[in-house]
Amino acid sequence: MTEGSISGKLLRFALPIFLGNLFQQLYNIVDSWVVGNYVGAEALASVSSAGSLIFLLTGFVNGVFVGASVIIARLVGERKADDLSEAVHTTIAFGFAAGIFLTVFGMVLSPWMLKLMGTPASVMPNSVLYFRLYFAGGLGIVMYNTCMGIFQAVGDSRHPLQYLIVASMINVVLDWLFVAVFGFGIAGAAVATVISQFVSAGLGFFKLMESEHAYAIRIRSIRLVPATLTNILKMGIPTGVQNSVIAFANVIVQTHINAFGAVAMAGCGSYIKIEGFVFLPIISFSVALTTFIGQNLGAGEFDRAKRGARFGIIAGVLSSEAIGVLMYIFAPYLIALFSREPDVIHYGVMQTRVESLFFCVLAVSQCIAGILRGAGRTTVPMIVMLTCWCVIRITYIVTVMHFVHDIRVVFWAYPLTWTLSAIWFGLYLKRANWMSFS
Repeated sequence: MTEGSISGKLLRFALPIFLGNLFQQLYNIVDSWVVGNYVGAEALASVSSAGSLIFLLTGFVNGVFVGASVIIARLVGERKADDLSEAVHTTIAFGFAAGIFLTVFGMVLSPWMLKLMGTPASVMPNSVLYFRLYFAGGLGIVMYNTCMGIFQAVGDSRHPLQYLIVASMINVVLDWLFVAVFGFGIAGAAVATVISQFVSAGLGFFKLMESEHAYAIRIRSIRLVPATLTNILKMGIPTGVQNSVIAFANVIVQTHINAFGAVAMAGCGSYIKIEGFVFLPIISFSVALTTFIGQNLGAGEFDRAKRGARFGIIAGVLSSEAIGVLMYIFAPYLIALFSREPDVIHYGVMQTRVESLFFCVLAVSQCIAGILRGAGRTTVPMIVMLTCWCVIRITYIVTVMHFVHDIRVVFWAYPLTWTLSAIWFGLYLKRANWMSFS
């Protein structure tokens, strides 16, 4: 990342992340497609409402791994082999502990949290079953993200792609087998996802064990080094807090959607599956920028970091907006993939037409957040996103919904708060002193 063509390095690194996330998104869509077409709209509503609650529980842990990635990327740029190995093994040890905790926490508290979300009684049994089975695989979910974060931090986005392709194919086959053939219903979809996560986590872990580089995993070296863990937490906790609070805000948003019934839940959940495609280029460039900035600042290449940041933002904006335009045009056909019920399609299309043309400002926010995380400024994205995406978003929804009981009020909360955060981020980056990022 510290030598050669800036655009070439970023694109070659971002493309495998894009393709990997594409496969992941496809197998998420297969979950919803199989459930919606072979089980029914209420089961689809149970799966569709899963995203906010799942991210609420996994967001904090994943945020800490962002901190680990920043530390690892910086050490790669500084070429400190011993410190790099120590950071990798501490990250793995933390991942094991966090995975066990997430499993217990998710299985025990899922019913309580679903009730707080106002989940309709008709949907509740399937939702509880889905969440408990999903979080039974909490260790696999966390260790997958741990290993993939290490690969990406050292500049390897090819192996995560390979493992996601394998996981996607396993998930698709098992979805069809468990739900469509054996009739296991929503439980089959959850178990298929858990199995695929464990397989991809295992592949990543064993590949790191076989590596001859400084970031290789050695079983006997896996331990929590207090000083290293402190640095990781210092970098990662702001992002973890940000993820958790934003997820909590999205859970509150989901409760307002739930108030419109299972059909609205299914329609909006179908939109979220389609929306996942626009996050592909955004997340790809955001992750690429975090690694690129971290390695170049570690190597003292400040001007190269600045030029890479500029290219990444432009690429993220253009690619995400192109997908948004296509979503706007083809919304009725895309939502109909998940359900043929006219009311479900109506809600999904409505949300698509409100939000899809504003993905450019979402890309600005996420790309600049990735830049700042790579520079070690993880507190800034936390402050901006918590203010705009949580406080302002919830205040707007609760206030306006009190006077106007229209689901479009909820939909408009997203483009409005995306725009505010993009303006704030843009002003901060424009005034930033790149030399101070070191």
